[in-house]
Amino acid sequence: MKKKIFAASLTLVAVVALSAFGNTFRENVLVRFSGAIGADPVSNVTVNGTVTTVTPNVVRGVNPPGQIWRIADLNAVVTTDGRIRAHGRGVLLGGGNGIGTNANQSVFATLFCGPAATAVSSSTNEAGLALDPDGDFTIDDVLSPMPPATCGTPVLLIRTAAGTHPWFAAGIEN
Repeated sequence: MKKKIFAASLTLVAVVALSAFGNTFRENVLVRFSGAIGADPVSNVTVNGTVTTVTPNVVRGVNPPGQIWRIADLNAVVTTDGRIRAHGRGVLLGGGNGIGTNANQSVFATLFCGPAATAVSSSTNEAGLALDPDGDFTIDDVLSPMPPATCGTPVLLIRTAAGTHPWFAAGIEN
């Protein structure tokens, strides 16, 4: 009987402690993302007679990759102290000869706060971390510089560490 009471008490203490931590964590959330959109390098194509104009899919001044990328899922939380925890699944090429592979890419995250023309950006380490063979990744880092205290019109881009750092996926704000 004493063991059952002790176990029940221990469980209650754990639940209360986790609830308190969870509430504190929720109070400190700056922005949350659930789900994502993979990158399509082309935003628009117009044909005027014999002239074809292709507009690249630039987001917040960040160029798209040269090929279509897909992402199966993304969950990310940024707290007011600049910490970001993001877990992505299935960041893979959606076309070309390397279709279905991670193309040996490493990724990092950039958060933009504010309207497009005046957005402030903060990033994790641009050296990035390697994608798993199935395109999964987990980022647990601190954004630099520190994001603003409020983040209106947030955009979270998952970017490649290679070259000029084009974007592969964009988080969906939750």
